[in-house]
Amino acid sequence: MNAPGIVLNLVAWGAIFILARRIYSKQDLKPIKWKLAIVIFVGLFSFSINLPYMDQQIKLAILPLGVWILYGIYSRKEEGISWDKYRKYAWLGFFANYIFLAVSLISPLIHSAIFPANEISTYLSEINKAHIIQTHPSASDKILDLDSFQNQIDSIQEEPVYSDKWYQEAFESGIERSKLDERFPYQLAGTKAKWGSGIHSMIFVEQDGKGILVSTGQKQVYFRAEKTLLKKEE
Repeated sequence: MNAPGIVLNLVAWGAIFILARRIYSKQDLKPIKWKLAIVIFVGLFSFSINLPYMDQQIKLAILPLGVWILYGIYSRKEEGISWDKYRKYAWLGFFANYIFLAVSLISPLIHSAIFPANEISTYLSEINKAHIIQTHPSASDKILDLDSFQNQIDSIQEEPVYSDKWYQEAFESGIERSKLDERFPYQLAGTKAKWGSGIHSMIFVEQDGKGILVSTGQKQVYFRAEKTLLKKEE
């Protein structure tokens, strides 16, 4: 999980704790505290539906399954007295789903503001130990020009991913597939993304040494340098 997500989840749990404490302070018959925590946790269980949102799935709680389970357990004890003591905590557990839903909605917005997807520094924060690995036989016998990379890193700009164009060039050229040159025959290794971003990606370098393709699993981002980042091996 990324740093903004961790912070927001801690805030969410803090809000749940404050609400539980307010309920507890107003009760005449105090519940057992460790049972109170279990009731809130069980109350979280719900029938939910998944909805797509900003390259992720968010859960929308619909039915309070945990509340129903707890009601079935506590409503039979001491003529309903136990259920009266724990009922509000069970519902707090269910409505906590909506607190976490708010976190799920806000977290990607904060993450994208702190770690812009269109800036290469998000994916390549530390490059001092960067090197390339040849991943295809069509790769030329070259190495990474680290000096050129470091000098250009701040000026490398995002460009559209030309997937249709690349496909046409590769598969409509009439050349046998086994003889085709790989457009991105190098993998960039030894780099780190920005601390706290939680981004794990595979990064590939284009045949001409100017293009960089970042693949995060959810999407691909393409960057282009003005000068080649490769040089002949000495």
